[in-house]
Amino acid sequence: MKIALDPYMFRALPIAETVRTAADIGYSYIELSPRGDFMPFFLHPRADDDKVAELKTALRETGVELSSILPLYRWSSPDEAERQAAVRYWKRMIQVAVELDCTLMNSEFNGRPERAAESEAAFWRSMEELLPILEREGIALNLEAHPDDFCEVNEPAVDLVRAINKPWVNYLYCAPHTFHLSGDDPGADIASMLLYAGDKLAHVHFADSFNHKGSSGLRYILNPPGTPARIHQHLDIGQGEVDWDALFGTLRDVSFDGVATVCVFAWEERARESATFMLERISKELTAAVRPVVRTPGPLRPGRPR
Repeated sequence: MKIALDPYMFRALPIAETVRTAADIGYSYIELSPRGDFMPFFLHPRADDDKVAELKTALRETGVELSSILPLYRWSSPDEAERQAAVRYWKRMIQVAVELDCTLMNSEFNGRPERAAESEAAFWRSMEELLPILEREGIALNLEAHPDDFCEVNEPAVDLVRAINKPWVNYLYCAPHTFHLSGDDPGADIASMLLYAGDKLAHVHFADSFNHKGSSGLRYILNPPGTPARIHQHLDIGQGEVDWDALFGTLRDVSFDGVATVCVFAWEERARESATFMLERISKELTAAVRPVVRTPGPLRPGRPR
């Protein structure tokens, strides 16, 4: 299992310093997320040859590796021009991933929940263009449901990932989205959701959140009444209401050996302390208890030669 840091709270640092900070805290892996000078949200990547070389040098000097790269583009937009632009941005970031020797990318479904069918159709058009490129370059893909995407609920999201029908396309469970992933259920049966993903569960994002459906839906007062706004947090473990006993226990039961990314965003004023605490907690809960997994040899997966 790889425990990675999403260094978003350190994005004001130069990219090489961000890597050195992660290494100083004790991380061996980074999940590269959007940052304005390299890979902005929803815009064409800014990474040129010099930026890529700077990052590669920092990784080599610190011994830190990229567990994954997380681009966020509107590849499921019902607006065709917007979708086509997103595909162009994806193609460039795939090139950058190859240059950085990173064999895993992950992202969100994106699109619009009020135009779900149109968004899903756009998603499949983007898949038709991008899957052959990812496969050719040996890059695996993990997908997550995100609040306000065209697909926001765990089971339909897992089903959609399975429908792609590629052994190297898998599911990412994001713990701070737990209370959205459970749909209309006022609770959140984390164990059932993780087990439903089964062998497609390859990645987990770790942060805590409050149950916005608590107190008969009045945990938060949003105006105007009936607003479709989604709310959730990315807090340190223990500061919200995610059932961590169930999450960690289930991951131990299934001998989870994928990527575990720390993605707390709430505490920029104490980013280092937060990242340290999260690394220690996840290591304590998972690395000492993970049982070896015996796998039956199967088809090679992109970027994973035996």
